[in-house]
Amino acid sequence: MSGFLQLRGISKRFGGVRALAQVDLSVEVGEIHCLAGENGSGKSTLIKIISGVQPPEAGGRISILGEELHRLTPGESIRRGIQVIYQDLSLFTNLTVAENIAAGLHRGVHLVNWRAIRRTAEAAILRIGVDLDPDAFVADLPIAQRQLVAICRAMAADAKLVIMDEPTASLTRREVDSLLALAHELRQRGIAVMFVSHRLDEVLEIADRVTVLRNGEKVGTFAASDMTSRRLGELMTGKSFDYTARAVREAVGETVLAVHNLSRAGDYRDITLAVRAGETLGIIGRLGSGRTELALSLFGMNAPDAGTITVRGRRLTRHDTREAIAHGIAYVSEDRLTLGLVMQQPISSNITLAVLGDLAARFGLVPEQRRQQTVSHWVDELGIKVSDTENAVRTLSGGNQQRVVLAKWLATSPSLLILDSPTVGVDIGAKDGIYAIVRALAENGLAVILISDEVPEVFYHSDRVLIMRDGQLTGEFLPAHSSEAELRQAVDA
Repeated sequence: MSGFLQLRGISKRFGGVRALAQVDLSVEVGEIHCLAGENGSGKSTLIKIISGVQPPEAGGRISILGEELHRLTPGESIRRGIQVIYQDLSLFTNLTVAENIAAGLHRGVHLVNWRAIRRTAEAAILRIGVDLDPDAFVADLPIAQRQLVAICRAMAADAKLVIMDEPTASLTRREVDSLLALAHELRQRGIAVMFVSHRLDEVLEIADRVTVLRNGEKVGTFAASDMTSRRLGELMTGKSFDYTARAVREAVGETVLAVHNLSRAGDYRDITLAVRAGETLGIIGRLGSGRTELALSLFGMNAPDAGTITVRGRRLTRHDTREAIAHGIAYVSEDRLTLGLVMQQPISSNITLAVLGDLAARFGLVPEQRRQQTVSHWVDELGIKVSDTENAVRTLSGGNQQRVVLAKWLATSPSLLILDSPTVGVDIGAKDGIYAIVRALAENGLAVILISDEVPEVFYHSDRVLIMRDGQLTGEFLPAHSSEAELRQAVDA
């Protein structure tokens, strides 16, 4: 392989904050190169420098195919074959697949050359061998096909390096496998791929080499074949993590939640399970298995068609969120940006959102002192890193945002906490902090349901694990009496 991209001595500061310090990086032609690091490690800044959005500080050098570039702008980066597929994909959802693929490539003075647009789109679709309807509107496509549109757009622009930022966060396992296969196909065609992901098993599955950043500095570049997910996590954080399955615990309390023959047409059927005080029940299933739909029904957002839900011996009848909260059920959604938080509102307002009625005094007014006491308690209790609780919650990192969501629901003093993919988009260090909080809550008697599609997440942080597939529970595992490999095999079966 020969070098496509060379970075030497790349540094960047934003005010008094050092984002990157003397980082070297090389990407070879036809290589899959993964960029790994916690949030705040400098990954996004490095990508912005590669794509010309941000300039490096004086002394940093950028070379593409051996030619040193003194100034790399976004336009020049694209002309040199660099395409970035961001997590939000940056597509025009009101336009067709063909229009998105050929956007910006056919500029006339007055008229749009529709034939040229369609030829360009069809050529890009054929080039990577995927099944896409050029006339379909992007708004009507699932996320996996939208990603294919973004990749086709990169191919239409004659990409030589495709940077994928968290491309698998919202995909089913089958869709993940297809995307990884497509990345390998791009490599076979001599196109380099830079892959950014918090899912370390995917990093090691796809990469030729891995470059690790920590606190803006390069830790090193390593052959993926010589790396394990445990070692990669240690390099990213500078810490070691506990990978020990929980022992079987006899000292759990009364049954908090009992579900019997719960069904909802098109979502799930005949679900029977129970969770006891102090127990963490893992439910693992790929996207589309019905896991989130079940959680929404338990929280009163999707009423079941049949079956019963009982909390501490009291049967739920209305199946709405008010009833669920009144019975002590709290739900942390997998989509914290739209369902968990009000991003423009202060951190303090988000923490107290679910308990304003409890905090109110005469005439429905909330005393400021009582409100601040609640906010301060949960910021301290959950270790939320914040300079000012009146800052907008969007200013926090993903891990701290998730802690705010936890604080909001823990303030309601729940009996059952449902966590739906609680660490999506959260780096490994922040994940460990969230797991520690959940473990402590369970040890203090809270019943927890942990829903995920990540095998290590449920295996190492649950007392029991239920497997969900096609809307049904298909198996039960005790991590203390089985292995991660056995659970993975059962999930993928």
